[in-house]
Amino acid sequence: MQTISDIETLESLYGTPSEAALIKVSNSLTPAYLRWIKASRFAVLTTVGPEGTDGSPRGDAGPVVTVLDDKTLLMPDWRGNNRMDSLRNIVRDGRVSLMFMVPGSTSVIRVNGTAILTADPEFRSRFQRDGAGPKTVIVVTIGEVYSQCARALMRSGLWTSGDESAGLPTPGEMLTELKAGFDGAGYDADWPGRATSSMW
Repeated sequence: MQTISDIETLESLYGTPSEAALIKVSNSLTPAYLRWIKASRFAVLTTVGPEGTDGSPRGDAGPVVTVLDDKTLLMPDWRGNNRMDSLRNIVRDGRVSLMFMVPGSTSVIRVNGTAILTADPEFRSRFQRDGAGPKTVIVVTIGEVYSQCARALMRSGLWTSGDESAGLPTPGEMLTELKAGFDGAGYDADWPGRATSSMW
């Protein structure tokens, strides 16, 4: 297999970016980017650490982040599986990326920047819900923000192809493959109630 090991070779294959691809990058939230991010209830958070990279889906019932100012986003860390892969990475290496999506839109808004983690009650209290709140809040400082072209979501038909999940293995089935004797059927049966009671 031939590998590409220098930027010159790579650029010779792809050519130059369009004007739109170059001018779309901002180092802070513009009014349009702000409006778009406030509409997003789902994002993918990517972090990097000594063991490698991690991509984590993040979702909320309202905006997935709170905008503190045109350079700062706040993301509550709602209950999960307590692996804390993203959080461990942020503590050790603050580089982060976010991809914001809105159902039905083929655009994606991307943010690259740095993050810190806080358990400050002032920040946590912003996200109180039904007597519960996040243990920590991720504070993202924007380095750059820009829109991603629509081709990937158009190619995949992500919002238009309908439900294609029939027949896929369940989490319980996946776990049973990984550990002999694990009660995958019981795990799957209990999951809806467990998820509802621990959502926040």
